[in-house]
Amino acid sequence: MTGFTCETCFMNYLASLTWPYYRYDAITVGGDLDWQDKLNEHNKPFFDLCDGLFVNYTWKEKYPRDSAAAAGDRKYDVYMGIDVFGRNTFGGGKWNTNVALDLLKKDDVSTAIFAPGWIYETKQQPDFQSAQNRWWGLVEKSWDVPRSYPKRLPFYSDFDQGHGYKVSSEGLQISGDPWNNISCQSFQPMLKYTGDEVQPPVRTSINFKDDPYSGGDCVTVQGSLRQNAIFSEQLFNGGLSMEDGYVHLFYSVNAEANSDLGLSLDFSSRNKENTSILIAEDIVTFSRKKQHRLYSSYVQSDKVEPHAPDNQNWVIYRATVQSSASYTLIGINIVCTLKTSGKINSEADEDESSEEDANRSWPYHASLGHISIRNMDENTQFPSAESWVTEGKYISWSNNSNTSKLLSLKISWKLNTSHQASFMKYNIYVEKLIADSSAKASRSFLGVATVEAFYVSDLQVPDEVTSLKFIIQACGRDGSRQGLEECPKLFLVPVE
Repeated sequence: MTGFTCETCFMNYLASLTWPYYRYDAITVGGDLDWQDKLNEHNKPFFDLCDGLFVNYTWKEKYPRDSAAAAGDRKYDVYMGIDVFGRNTFGGGKWNTNVALDLLKKDDVSTAIFAPGWIYETKQQPDFQSAQNRWWGLVEKSWDVPRSYPKRLPFYSDFDQGHGYKVSSEGLQISGDPWNNISCQSFQPMLKYTGDEVQPPVRTSINFKDDPYSGGDCVTVQGSLRQNAIFSEQLFNGGLSMEDGYVHLFYSVNAEANSDLGLSLDFSSRNKENTSILIAEDIVTFSRKKQHRLYSSYVQSDKVEPHAPDNQNWVIYRATVQSSASYTLIGINIVCTLKTSGKINSEADEDESSEEDANRSWPYHASLGHISIRNMDENTQFPSAESWVTEGKYISWSNNSNTSKLLSLKISWKLNTSHQASFMKYNIYVEKLIADSSAKASRSFLGVATVEAFYVSDLQVPDEVTSLKFIIQACGRDGSRQGLEECPKLFLVPVE
């Protein structure tokens, strides 16, 4: 650690830094431990040499305005602290954190939120996920949440929040252990928290309990729907530029027998003309409902043979949509209705339909596992296994018991060509091979890497295992995955 004999030396050091540096409001320029709770003459010399100041969270009502005035053009580099535990923090924190946020937004400064883990650590009711959604819903209501989506295709989301109770890949569970890896987060849908007091007849939520299609969760719509109604909720908005030609849209559905689920795409032209396309397998069911006039056109989706034939719950659909360079994709929506039978209603049929039947509600439950939109002529090309160089480093074996050993190592991989790999992530598996060639090797999912390296710690290896085969599966930015047989591999023989 660098030491300084005088404050001037430290100030000179700050001025020489070439990486971002943020300072906490604790030490004054005189060298005293004295929290100022705002930007003033006692800490501004540090602020002038740093990228930002985290102000201590015991500030008073007028302090944000004073800090903004002291910062001048750099007012957004002042981060007023809020302690979620509420320890002498303005507004009291906890479920009143938005009181401080509202004031800071009005005074036009930034904020640093301390200890949002309060929700988990204090076991807020009714459960962590519900309380988490409720608390961050207060933040969103107060400040809104800026979202950054890609501007060009491909677009992919499996709604993964970077944690869960299990892990799935293409509809198959590959791990049943709870996990947390924030780097696995996918683009998040714009779901609104309705509050504990409001219980809408149909609710869209992130579902960690049911089996996901990919990652640790899925989007689930459940509740009750009227027979003649269509429920729709926006998942994403943005500005994806289209090209002349066609795009492929893939999505996965796990629905009860009476529940139908589709997607709609909202487009805007250069002339600000809007159009909406409904995509579903059973367009007859959607087009016979009263709200079908909301959509300019319909595109039928077809079932796709799953990569994993054992997957019985998730159904993958593919649709081909004509696109134009004069349009921008501005919205992706989930669209739900109850299944019906028969032909499309004519106007006369609709007028004669029973109002009682139309207003009758039935249970609805369907889940969306992923969405992938890509240009028709742009498919991810995965390098062959021979195109990669794999290496194991820092290999360490230790005895675990009389029947097994523990292995730790770093696995790294890189292309042996001049091309740089550009994949969203890598799934890492291991197969434990034994001498009996007729026995099927057990394959285990180890985790996910977002760089070309992965650390294995204390992997249990039974004594009967004669070799280990580590598999590095590349995953494209459109959600596609390389076949496991074509993936690069690293072989390792246990030590005696």
